[in-house]
Amino acid sequence: MMNLPTKIVLLTILMTTGLAAQQVRSLSVSEAVSTAINNVEDLKNLRLDEAIQLQKNKEVIGLTMPQIGFSAQGSYYLSTPQVQFPSSDLSVYQVLAREGVKDANGNPISEDNASFSLQNLSFFAPLNFQAGVTVNQLLFQPDVFIAFQARESVLELAKKNVLVAEDKVKESVHKAYYSVLVAQKQKRVLGETMLRLQKLKSDMEAMYDRGFAEKLDIEKIQVTVNNTQTAMNQLNNGLAISYSLLKSTIGIPQSDSLILTETLNEDEIKGLVMDGTTPFNYDQRNEISMLNTAKKLQELDQKRYEMAYLPTVAAFFSYNRNGQRNAKLSPDDPWFWYSTSLVGVSINATIFDGLQRRRKIEQAKLAVQKVDNNMSMVKRMIDLEQDVARKSLNNALLNLEVQQRNTALAQSVFDATRKKYEAGLGSSFELLQADTELQRSQGNYFQALYDAFIAKTSYIKSIGKL
Repeated sequence: MMNLPTKIVLLTILMTTGLAAQQVRSLSVSEAVSTAINNVEDLKNLRLDEAIQLQKNKEVIGLTMPQIGFSAQGSYYLSTPQVQFPSSDLSVYQVLAREGVKDANGNPISEDNASFSLQNLSFFAPLNFQAGVTVNQLLFQPDVFIAFQARESVLELAKKNVLVAEDKVKESVHKAYYSVLVAQKQKRVLGETMLRLQKLKSDMEAMYDRGFAEKLDIEKIQVTVNNTQTAMNQLNNGLAISYSLLKSTIGIPQSDSLILTETLNEDEIKGLVMDGTTPFNYDQRNEISMLNTAKKLQELDQKRYEMAYLPTVAAFFSYNRNGQRNAKLSPDDPWFWYSTSLVGVSINATIFDGLQRRRKIEQAKLAVQKVDNNMSMVKRMIDLEQDVARKSLNNALLNLEVQQRNTALAQSVFDATRKKYEAGLGSSFELLQADTELQRSQGNYFQALYDAFIAKTSYIKSIGKL
C-alpha cells in the first residue's frame, strides 16, 4: 500500500498533467480561422503536397545537371580466357629449300615438309583491376524541357488547392462561430425571461396570499416557468453541441475551453452592398484561379507531345584506368597499367511511332477543351451562388428588421399588460399570453439573426472576400 507522501506526489502529477492537457482559448473570428488553418489535417496534408511538389521541381532541375558516375571492379581469373593461335614451321623449311639443304637421305628439303598446328594462348593476366568515371550531360530532351517550364505552374496549382480548401474551412468556421454567438445571446435573453417569470410568480404568490389572485393563476405561470426551463435546458444542450462543433471545425481538442471575444454586430451586415453593383472579377475566386493554372498545365502537356518529334541530344565522357598482373603476386611481378578515355555526343530520335504521338496530341487538345468547359460551368455556378447569396442576404435582413420590430412590439405589449395586471385591470391569462408572444418573437428574432449572419458569410464567400 502506498504511503501518504507517495499518494500526494501522484495526485499532484495527475492534476498537473490534466491542467497541461486542457487549455483555455480566447478567440475572435479571425483568430478562430487562423487556428483552423493551422490545425485542420486536410490543410496540413495539402501543404505537404505542396512541399512534395517543391521537391519534385528540384528533381526536374537535377535532370538538367551533369550526371556523374564512378565504378570500380577487381577480378581474379581462376581460368584465364584463351584463344587458338595458328603455329607452323613453314618459314624454316622455306629457308632450307632456298639454300638447297638436303636431308639425311640426300633428298632436297621442300616446303611440303612443313607442319601446321594450333596453340592455345591467353591475352589476359589473372589479376585485373578497373576503375572509371563517366559524365553525362543532357543537352536537350523534349519532355525534360517542358517539365522544366511547367515546374512553377505545377507548384502554383498545389498552392491554389490549399487556398480553395482554406476557403471552405473559413466558411465552416464563420458559420460555427456565429452559431455559438447567437446561442449565447439567446441564452442571456432566455435567462432574463426566466428571472422575469420567477419574479412574476413570486408577485402572484404574494397577491394570492393577500387574496388578490387565484391559485389557478399561480399554476398557469408555473407551467410557463416549466416550459421556459425546458427551453433553457434544450438551449444549453444545443449550445454545448455548437461549442463542440466549433472546436472540431478549428481543430482543437474537445477538452479545451473556448471564450469567444467577438460580438454580434448587426450594422456590419446591413452595411454590405446588396444591389449587385459591387465590382467582381472571377479571378477573385480561387476556384477560377486554380482552373486557369490547370489549363496552363494542360497546354504545356500538349506542347510536350508536340515537341516529342524532336531528338534527344546528350554529351558524354568516360575515363577508365585498368591494371593487370600475373597470378604469382610477388614483388618482382609489376602491374601493367593503361588508361582509356572517351568523349562523344549521342542523338536519339524516333522516325515513326505508329502515329502514337499524334493521338496523344489530340488527346491533350481535348483535355484543354474539358478545362474550358469546366471553367464555364464553374463561372455559371459562381453566378448562381452570388445571385442566391445576395437575395438570401436581402431577405434575411428584411426578416431580421421585421423580427426586431416584432420583438420590440411584443416587449411593449408585455410591459403594458403587466402594468394593467399589477393595477388589477388585467387578467393573468392576458399576462401569460403576452409573455408567450414575447418569447415567440424573441425566438423568431434569434433565428432571423442567425440566418442573417449565415447569409452574410455565404455572400462574402461568393464574391471571394471571405
